[in-house]
Amino acid sequence: MRKRNRHVSVWMNEQEYRHLKKQAEIAGLGMDPFIRSLVLGVQLRPRPPDTYAALLRELSAIGNNVNQIAHNTNANKAAAQAEIDEAVKLVRQAWRLVKDTL
Repeated sequence: MRKRNRHVSVWMNEQEYRHLKKQAEIAGLGMDPFIRSLVLGVQLRPRPPDTYAALLRELSAIGNNVNQIAHNTNANKAAAQAEIDEAVKLVRQAWRLVKDTL
């Protein structure tokens, strides 16, 4: 048995239909889920570009590396120049990733 057992039809002119279809595509949804989300009052946002997921993974890895360097530095009560250089390199790499993605 279907979960959704009510059907609603809405007549639209061509401009309204194209607008609805475009908004659903921007949100990364089909038209049915898009309309249901609107009816439920869900605050919809444009779907982020696919490159954002890769960027977030890279930034997470870089942040993890910087955190390990900071932990090691705190444990030893001193920072070796190589560790500082590595941290600077990682931060610059993160900045480049963000700049290139946006």
